[in-house]
Amino acid sequence: MTKPTVAVIGAGISGLTSSKMLSDYDVEHTVFEASDRIGGNWAFENPNGHSSAYRSLHIDTSKHQLSFKDFPMPEEYPDFPHHTEVKEYLESYCDAFSLKDNIEFQNRVLHAQRLPGGGWELDTEKTGKRRFDLLVVANGHHWDPRYPDFPGTFDGIEMHAHHYVDIKTPHDFTGKRILVVGLGNSAADIAVELSSKSLQNKLTLSTRSGAWIVPKYYGSTPADKFYRTSPHIPLKWQRKVLQMMIPMVGRPEDFGLPTPNHKFFEAHPTQSLELPLRLGSGDVIPKPNITRLDGDTVHFEDGTSGEFDIIIYATGYNITFPFFDEDFISAPGNVIDLYKRIIYPGIDDLLFHGFAQATPTLFPFVESQARLIGAYAVGNYRPPSVEDMHRVIKEDMELYTGHMLDRPRHTQQLDYFLYEHNMRTKELPEGLKRAREQGPVTWAGVGDATTDKKVGASA
Repeated sequence: MTKPTVAVIGAGISGLTSSKMLSDYDVEHTVFEASDRIGGNWAFENPNGHSSAYRSLHIDTSKHQLSFKDFPMPEEYPDFPHHTEVKEYLESYCDAFSLKDNIEFQNRVLHAQRLPGGGWELDTEKTGKRRFDLLVVANGHHWDPRYPDFPGTFDGIEMHAHHYVDIKTPHDFTGKRILVVGLGNSAADIAVELSSKSLQNKLTLSTRSGAWIVPKYYGSTPADKFYRTSPHIPLKWQRKVLQMMIPMVGRPEDFGLPTPNHKFFEAHPTQSLELPLRLGSGDVIPKPNITRLDGDTVHFEDGTSGEFDIIIYATGYNITFPFFDEDFISAPGNVIDLYKRIIYPGIDDLLFHGFAQATPTLFPFVESQARLIGAYAVGNYRPPSVEDMHRVIKEDMELYTGHMLDRPRHTQQLDYFLYEHNMRTKELPEGLKRAREQGPVTWAGVGDATTDKKVGASA
């Protein structure tokens, strides 16, 4: 089989693991990165605007769960590395496998057009139009802020947590009346940081659905080291065991937060050691959902109201593909139906990488996806029929999200351990069998004009 030329959009963790696996298979590929550096979300103050990292950010997943399988994090790293250490780790990963040789920095993909006979024409920022046989989309899903739509208007500062950097940036967050909206990990971190008495703020935290708050440690051990679901035991039973741990975790209403409108692990839990302490100390004032904005006054569902200078919305992100025509592929409500969260049924020469909220870890998840992407590119994997793909997409959605709260945040939720086991023991072997019996996927552009080159120029 002749190997395709491959374009990868993005040099974050998904694009890097795609590049590493394609390099392992000796597949010609180019990674297009809008920024001047690798790392995506983990490149603090990334010039491409895609990083949501704030200055004090530490990863919520311990290094024991976070490391790539073939490139462990350094032993000297703390249990929960700072974002600068994660970036250093990714730089080391690039250096170890010479990944920057295939990255074109500051060369944003402006538009991606699928050609009538197959293959892709990319309009790039620096090098004009380029053609490839296979496109891997790895532009991330934590960079386009999603804002709530509350009735009324607010006269103070409104901003998204995506733009929060530190207590002085992008605004002066001292001596202010601040409302943080949301109860995910970013909301908890920012609320804790800005509620310090030394900053002389009045910090209020508003949440719509409530959340279960879990500690980062059980005793002296990172809590996520105890988390591992089994593919051999019914998930319903495993969830019931986890729900028996509520007395150890504590109930949010005991700290003044709304009672969660879901059972433990029916929505993504929030990891924080400090937020319960700040709530219990009166440094953070809990409130339910907002009903109305009115000048500098915010009204809440419990009938109370308060005056604020700043509202910080920690309300998640949209899945966005700015290089596609909107009528081609989009993700309204953050829903995009992908087979194994990779393949768009009916389009053989398009793969997506990293578009999931994997629990408890993202790095090994994208590494697992990269194995399929590499095998697909060299003919060692063939997906099932379009009809079967749609059937499995529904089954997987029910498996991973059927028990969860219906929110945009959870449309791409999955369990890494179950996913990786399925990919390793079933999907990749069966895909190899299909490729041998039916033949691999062929690339319409191999050997003709769709090979990577500048359109209209000599190859």
